[in-house]
This record gives sequence, C-alpha cells and structure tokens, in this order.
Amino acid sequence: MGFLAGRDVLVAGAGVTGRSAAEALLAAGASVTVTDGSADRLSALEPLLPGVALVPGLVAPPSSAELVVTSPGWRPDSPLLVASRAAGLDVIGEVELAWRMGLELADPPAWLAVTGTNGKTTTVGMLESVLRAAGIDAVACGNVGLPVVDALLAGHRVLAVELSSFQLHWSPSVRPAAGVLLNLAEDHLDWHGSFAAYAEAKAQVLTGDVAVAGVDDPYVAELLSASPSPAHVGFTLGAPEEGQLGVVDGNLVDRAFGPDAVLASVSDVHPAGPPGVADALAAAALARAHGVSAEAVRRGLRDFRPGAHRAEVVAVSDGVTYVNDSKATNPHAASASLRSYESVVWVAGGLLKGASVEELVRAEAFRLRGAVLIGADREVIAASLAKYAPSVPVAVLEDATMRDAVRAARSMARAGDAVVLAPAAASMDMFTDYAHRGQAFAEAVRELTGQSQP
Repeated sequence: MGFLAGRDVLVAGAGVTGRSAAEALLAAGASVTVTDGSADRLSALEPLLPGVALVPGLVAPPSSAELVVTSPGWRPDSPLLVASRAAGLDVIGEVELAWRMGLELADPPAWLAVTGTNGKTTTVGMLESVLRAAGIDAVACGNVGLPVVDALLAGHRVLAVELSSFQLHWSPSVRPAAGVLLNLAEDHLDWHGSFAAYAEAKAQVLTGDVAVAGVDDPYVAELLSASPSPAHVGFTLGAPEEGQLGVVDGNLVDRAFGPDAVLASVSDVHPAGPPGVADALAAAALARAHGVSAEAVRRGLRDFRPGAHRAEVVAVSDGVTYVNDSKATNPHAASASLRSYESVVWVAGGLLKGASVEELVRAEAFRLRGAVLIGADREVIAASLAKYAPSVPVAVLEDATMRDAVRAARSMARAGDAVVLAPAAASMDMFTDYAHRGQAFAEAVRELTGQSQP
C-alpha cells in the first residue's frame, strides 16, 4: 500500500485487532511498533510478528512515529492517544486503516455497514446469509469478530461490517455503500462522555451512498433525516410508506427499492419476535441497496440462525423455557429480550456503566413472575423493581454463582414461564465476557434440570 510503505506506525493495543493491524502494516511495508499495558500480551505476539518492536506501557509516541492505529477499546482520553494528537499525529482505528487500504485497490470491495445499540451481530449475520444466498462472495466482519483488515486482504467482494460506537469514533472517513443505524439507547456513556457524543459516533454510519435507519425510534428517524447521504431508507415494524421497508399481513415488504416486493414471511425470521423482525428488515434493506433479489432475501433469512448467547433456548423443563440472552448487555437489549415472552423470571445484573434501568423496569414489570439479581449493580436494579414492580418477588444474591441464580429462578418459575438471562449489564465484574456468562448460565440450567438443548 503506497501510503504506508516506509512509514513508522505505532499500534496501540496487542489484542485481536492490534495483531491484525500490525500484520497488515508489515505487509504494506511499514515499520511497526506495538504497545500495550500488558507485557504478557506483547510477549505472546513476539513469535507471531517478527520484525515488530514490542514496547510495553507507552504513554507517549516514539519520536519517529508518523501514524497511530488504536484498538477500538482505547478511550480518547488515554494518555498515549492524547499525547499522540498533541504531537500532531493522525490517530485512527483498524477499521479506518482497512478503509484507507481499500481505497488503494483497483477494485475495492463494497462495504455494507451495521451499527446500533442492539441487534448488530444478528443483523450482520442475516446480511451475510442473504448475500451468500445471492451467490455473492461476502463475509461478516468488524465487531462481530473478524477484523475488517483481514476480510479486506482476503479479497472478499462485499464486507458486511458490524461497527461499534468505539470503532466509528476512530473511523472518520469511512463511507459505506450502504449503512444502517438500527436503534439508539444509553450505552457506553462512560467511554463517550455523553449520550450526544455516543449518538454522533453512531450516526457516522449514515454518511455513505444509502442511509438506512429504524424510523420507529423518533431520535433515530431525526438522525436519518439529517444524514448527508443522497438516499434515505427507513424500516418500520408497521406498514411501510413509500421509501421504506415494513410489515404487512405477516410479510416483510419492500417499498424502497423498485416496485413493491414481498421479501419474506415473518415466520421465516429467526430469532422470532419484534427485535428479530426489525433486524431482518435492516439486513434486507442493505442487501436490496446492493441489488439483491427478493428471492435471495427470502432464502437468506430462512437459512439464518442466531449465534450462541443471543435468544438461545437452552432447555425446556417442567413446562419452563430457559433462555440465554447473555448478549443483552444493556437495558435496551434486555427490554427487547423480555418482550418476546408473556411471563418471565428475569435473571439480571452486572455492570450498568452508568445506564438507567428505570424505563426498562417500568415498561416490562407486568410480565415479570420474579427477578433474580446478581453482580455489582444488583441493588440498583432492585431499587427500580421496588419502585415500579413492588409486587414482583425479587431475590438479590450477594457473592452468588450462576448456579445459585438459576436455582433461585427455577424455584420462582411456573409452567408456561420463561427463565430469561437478559442481564441489562456488562459481565466483567463476574465473568471474562458475555459468552463466559452465557456459558455459565447454560451449564447451570442443564445441570439443574437434567435437560439438553431442544
């Protein structure tokens, strides 16, 4: 890559994206230094990245550095990044690096980008399934796990890119062929500093050729209206107006891309329920923006199944359904999860990161059979339940294991109920990540019920 050859580049972070960025930079002829607060993470890279300088704990860039590529989790106020900007260096993320590298290709891939507070991974998985059903060489990448730079260098023709607010913050020039903003709710306020800054980062996905957004959310609809994109497309769970996708008589209908078209039946969508249908409409809109046929949309949605820890039925025992939605890491996602069931024993708690649960509890209290609360911010959730759902039995467990939580939830549940792990909070107070939390829940359910996944 011409713009990287011979340049001195500092990579901040030695995780998955840092390693991929360093490998891509080396291949492009750059001189690379990687720094991280963990000397162990750096040591693990030594045999994998020969020729890279590994320097722990930098708080200022080397004097030779010409560019900084940061891992997405590094906050803008990190001393190293503050010092880098003060030195006049360009600070970008791995996604921005992939975008700039792609611009130098003779035939760059198309980017179809997905962001939002919730539903990103499901939507990007649906999109990948639909694109592949159309015979397109496409891959889901970005926040879903595969670094975008790896997908770019692998030569895929279409990139279905999941983008977090962190990644968008560090990607100022990315302009996707089509991008969707699914929804917005309080999340990562500790990182961005305010909801306005968080929303501003998310809205960057609406700066490409086609901007798509969920217009049932008035704030998201406003951001779509303000988008500089030449084409605006909304999606709704109601009947669509012209220029929108929506639902009519149990079918997903497109009134935006050419003549009105029925794309699929609601029964074709997994996971079932309003959040899954909204994600399917968003994925269909991006695919249709790329010219995919209605029949391919139908096949792709029928073929798709959600990944682990997202609305995953773990077991059914004595008429009670046990659901692992550990990926519901904020109140908005937890609310969407609970809405899929009429009577719920809610397993929740963890790190709220400044988000409020009051709206969630007020809206969903009527469906709660009981609640089991664990983790650092369990008392915050308990206070909201006491205020808005005083008749709901609540077990607040201190120093509890997930097995303790499942046992308590099982004792509250009755035939026809769902025991739903929808934490509304991050997991790092008790677990490595949301997947570890979900695995602990699933293992506890199967042990206590003696059931296997249906």
